[in-house]
Amino acid sequence: MGRGRALLQYCATRLALAPIMLWLIASMVFLLLRIAPGDPVDAVLGTRANELARSALRAKLGLNQPLIKQYLDFIKDLSHGDLGEALVNQEPVRNIIQKALPASLELGITALIVAALIGIAVGFSGVSRAGSKTDLAGRLYGISTYALPPFWAAMLVQLLFAVILGWLPVGGRFPPSLLQPNGTGFLLLDSLVSGNWSALQGTIRHLFLPSITLGILLSGIFSRALRMNLSRILEADYIEASRSRGIKESQILLKHALPNALLPVLTIAGITIASLIGGALLIEVTFSWPGIAMRLQEAIAQRDYPVVQGIVVVVASLVVVVSVIVDILVATIDPRIRY
Repeated sequence: MGRGRALLQYCATRLALAPIMLWLIASMVFLLLRIAPGDPVDAVLGTRANELARSALRAKLGLNQPLIKQYLDFIKDLSHGDLGEALVNQEPVRNIIQKALPASLELGITALIVAALIGIAVGFSGVSRAGSKTDLAGRLYGISTYALPPFWAAMLVQLLFAVILGWLPVGGRFPPSLLQPNGTGFLLLDSLVSGNWSALQGTIRHLFLPSITLGILLSGIFSRALRMNLSRILEADYIEASRSRGIKESQILLKHALPNALLPVLTIAGITIASLIGGALLIEVTFSWPGIAMRLQEAIAQRDYPVVQGIVVVVASLVVVVSVIVDILVATIDPRIRY
């Protein structure tokens, strides 16, 4: 079988498995929410409401139906793109996600760029000076940043730069004294398009601390991955052959070793997007960032089934799509991959 045909078959298989993965995730979330302790009716009416009002609300929300019927209705609505309405305020879940998702994506993309830049720089500098103090410091940096609790690191950063030094705001996404620009929901983009430089400055000031904090916490993954792959590649036969030809070590690192070492880092970048959701939850809560993770935390506390289900399905869809794109991209670039 030719490489082109094998690659096409691999892509088709990955795309065919994506809906099955999403169905499994949606089913697990549905069942876990139903077997978890707590009652969403209590979250809406309170524990002191009379039984008549509780029964009426339960019938209105469809919670009095058999579990199998609730599940089939959920899957049917989901297949039509209907995420339902929030139990607390009857707002469409789609609108809730549309409001919160751009904030999380803006924070996550910025943090991912910071993590990649710092991690690749630390990993590369360590390998280029193997065994030196720089290499040791880089390895300690990778381990320590990966092990730091996100909420603890976020509070330290807030205490230093917002409370003690007063350089940056302690939380929030946008200055309350300014009018937020309308558009896509991505405030950096909306401020640039509208030419509102005051809004752009305020957005950057509020974005700086959470994105840098999350980026530094994730950068250890990139530095360790790059260092490990570069160290392995520098021991390969073709690298020894390049050295025997008298090629400078810097050229070997930049032109021969680094491009091959970056391919696994690309895969890790795709996986890191999934870990951004878990890490961003603590960062968003600590910095009062109005993103999807913070909205998910509120919905779980309120036992708001439709909001939790909708957010998890949308986030899972994004993770699956990114994973498929990264897998196909790596398979296309790297001819050594077998399917």
